[in-house]
Amino acid sequence: MPAPSAAQAWSLVRDPSHFQWYVIPLFFMVVYVYACEVERRNWSAILAGLTFWGLDWFNEIWNGLVFHFTNHAPAWGTPGGSAYVILIGLNIEIALMFAFFGIMWVKQLPRDPARRILGVPNRLFVAIVGSALCVFIEYLLNAIGALTWEWPWWNRGAPWLIFLCGYFYWFVIGFWVFDMASLRRKIIVVATIYTIDLVALLTFIPLGWI
Repeated sequence: MPAPSAAQAWSLVRDPSHFQWYVIPLFFMVVYVYACEVERRNWSAILAGLTFWGLDWFNEIWNGLVFHFTNHAPAWGTPGGSAYVILIGLNIEIALMFAFFGIMWVKQLPRDPARRILGVPNRLFVAIVGSALCVFIEYLLNAIGALTWEWPWWNRGAPWLIFLCGYFYWFVIGFWVFDMASLRRKIIVVATIYTIDLVALLTFIPLGWI
């Protein structure tokens, strides 16, 4: 039996009747961010940003599968207040935000990967701080009902999985891609992530699983 919040979120998935025009300027803001990086030929930031976004889609896919196979709830749900709900835990506003999320974070990195912050390698330090900040924001969203948690292993009392599986590995992989010396290797990693996402979406959406 689906939890009420999950049933509400599922009822909104890919329903275009809630469209709002503010989505259009949000979309072009994302385009502008990437256009600025293309103008600078900052391919490392672009590919790191795409890495973060691709990993977010990967999370949203397995989150939808959790709901399908348990018929109770996803790990997280977005039950309302959106112009368009793409998957049960992913709305258009979240998707557009995470589209430039990675670029924002790689711009916080010191140029020297070997530099330490408070004795911690700077990539690891930024990954920990960034992930913790994201978990804190999720707590606030959950408190107002914008983001719902129904499982004991993914809620306020168990933040470690939200931290590790929700965000931390994005930062680790995204920064790894950013620091790669070879542009070709960066592209291969990003292409692999998106191939997995695309195959999963093209398989599971027609089946009605996500």
